[in-house]
Amino acid sequence: MALDPVAYAPYADPDDFIREVTDLIWVDRSISFIRENYEPDSIVHGAYGTSTTRQEVIEGTLQRISADPDRTGQAEDVVWEARGQDAFLSSHLVLSGHLHTSAHSRTIANCLYRRGRMVEEWVVRDSLAGALDLGLDLDELARAQTFRGYTGSWTQPAPVDVVVAGDSGPRPDEHRPEVERVLEMIQTVWNDRDLQKVETFFARDLVLLTVGNQVVIRPEGYRRALLRFLECFPAGQFEVRDVQTNHDVRYAGLRVAVTWKFVGDYIGAPTYGPRTGKPVDVLGISQFTFHRGALVREVRLYDDIALRTQIAAARGDGDTVPVNIY
Repeated sequence: MALDPVAYAPYADPDDFIREVTDLIWVDRSISFIRENYEPDSIVHGAYGTSTTRQEVIEGTLQRISADPDRTGQAEDVVWEARGQDAFLSSHLVLSGHLHTSAHSRTIANCLYRRGRMVEEWVVRDSLAGALDLGLDLDELARAQTFRGYTGSWTQPAPVDVVVAGDSGPRPDEHRPEVERVLEMIQTVWNDRDLQKVETFFARDLVLLTVGNQVVIRPEGYRRALLRFLECFPAGQFEVRDVQTNHDVRYAGLRVAVTWKFVGDYIGAPTYGPRTGKPVDVLGISQFTFHRGALVREVRLYDDIALRTQIAAARGDGDTVPVNIY
């Protein structure tokens, strides 16, 4: 099914659309363009919960730009896929940095656009990277935020068959073998904990880019990075909420983007302070790259500071300072 140009007009294609619109708002500071770009009742699922109005997006964008005016960003990847004839779902990997320092971090924003207007978004930022660069107290930073909670699609049961339809709706049957391979890896390695099988899915010279600007290499590094996260929530499970694929030689070929939810009780290693025995609800996005049938790269992002905020709130030691979740 061909995508009608109304989905991305006046730009050349969805890739061009996402790049130019993001630059217009975040680099050129045309915050007012959000009124043209987002529906009034647009939904944004972020690390601290769900917002349901365009005005919240405008206010949050202004606050982020004002708080760090030396920061700028650019597209590192755009994984987009059609959602019917007049819509697309994009997974925009943004590399952000300061103009006068080497500090940098990544964001992934998955946006559902219909007829050129944003209707729903899932966004995660590597806030840990920035906090580490500034030498901030991570737990103090987390306690100064409020986890507002999720509403809408994020609270509904997981899609029955994400290959056919995810939270963003029915998807084309593009690159089914690769999509099924990624889903099999998530179930086998992440959820079933068969870490020996990393080599079954990944190339030997794999690279994982994840929170805190960590760069992980080789299957053993991948195993240890997963264990460090899971040891805090040993019974936790990853739930796939959406998937999209795209093949483009500009981005090293075939990529598969996965929106996932992790839910688990904090009963394991006390990495985040005293255990609470209470569940966390983590929004995460991964972008996988294939080469010659094997996975060679993953970018896996979630908000570590927001995770700490949930845990602090469960202990009753969080503040009540409101946070704009965009």
